[in-house]
Amino acid sequence: MNRLSVRLLLSHALVAAIGGLTTYLLVRFLAPQMYDRDVRMMGGPGGAGGPAGGPGVGGAGLREVTVSAMNNAVLVGVLAGIVTAVLAGAYSSSRVMRPLRAVSAATHTLAQGRYDRRVTVPRELELAAVAEDVNALGERLAETEARRVRLLGEVAHEMRTPLTVLDGYVEGMVDGVFEPGPEVLTELGAEVRRLRRLADDLSALSRAEEGRLELRAAEVDLAGLAVRAAERLRAQLDDAGVRLEVPAPSGPLPVTADADRLAQVVTNLVGNALAATPAGGVVEVTSRRAGGEAVVSVRDTGTGLAAGDLERVFERFYRVPGGADARAGRHTGSGIGLTIARGIARAHGGNVTASSGGPGRGSTFELRVPLGG
Repeated sequence: MNRLSVRLLLSHALVAAIGGLTTYLLVRFLAPQMYDRDVRMMGGPGGAGGPAGGPGVGGAGLREVTVSAMNNAVLVGVLAGIVTAVLAGAYSSSRVMRPLRAVSAATHTLAQGRYDRRVTVPRELELAAVAEDVNALGERLAETEARRVRLLGEVAHEMRTPLTVLDGYVEGMVDGVFEPGPEVLTELGAEVRRLRRLADDLSALSRAEEGRLELRAAEVDLAGLAVRAAERLRAQLDDAGVRLEVPAPSGPLPVTADADRLAQVVTNLVGNALAATPAGGVVEVTSRRAGGEAVVSVRDTGTGLAAGDLERVFERFYRVPGGADARAGRHTGSGIGLTIARGIARAHGGNVTASSGGPGRGSTFELRVPLGG
């Protein structure tokens, strides 16, 4: 009884049986009364002689024969209707179950890790919606698996460079090529810190994507926080020959948020702007209200972004082709700073977005957080 096909078939049969029984009872009750009424209207008791002077059938006998024939005919019709309804129900339930079986087979295939299976979309709107949802699920799972595989390769690539440097220095010191002096130890320390930063960033990325970020929410002035976070990086921008402009905010931007996490977002955005801006360029950090949101904008005069890169820059380990770092042969950071920044912003109910006039025309990244009460 729990199978959908059986329940559909029984529902058709039950509807047919109820309809037929109702018809039969009504005819059985109404037919005699209607017969008597018609006979009275004809002005006689309803007698009729038999053919050629044969024995006749009286009015009462004719009435009984007529009603009996009518009842029998209705009974046969009801039974035929029920049989027809059952056959139609069986056909209908089989048509309904066919796409559902296809959906079931597709979900089993997805559960086995084969994400290329697609369900043919039926004509019925409700079943088509289910099939489209399963197809969309398969596509999302395939994309997730592809990102997972790509992530493993990218993490291995990011770790390979510092590990190769460390291995080379260690072998050199063992062979006596390098002396373990301050310069060599400084290089080793830089690569170890790079590995630690990669591990910390991956941990933060995992927590952000899984929604496990620990937020210590409090009342925060986002405008003042952005100024302080940007000023902490002024020395790095000065060393790179990039001018940092931080205009005084027009007023406070109160938000309920984790101050350290939002400072991390602003730091990542300014660091990203520095990486994309060559010497002689400008990075500007401003804040403003926009509707019910507090907005921090980080604008640079650097390499800019093509339209297709405006979302891709938030992907893990994605670097803009031909960017400032690529041209200079540098790789600052782990390549997931923007991914983490967006994850933190979304954990606060906000977002981080990118805009650009195109390659060579600079970029603007905006942190948006709902204003507090």
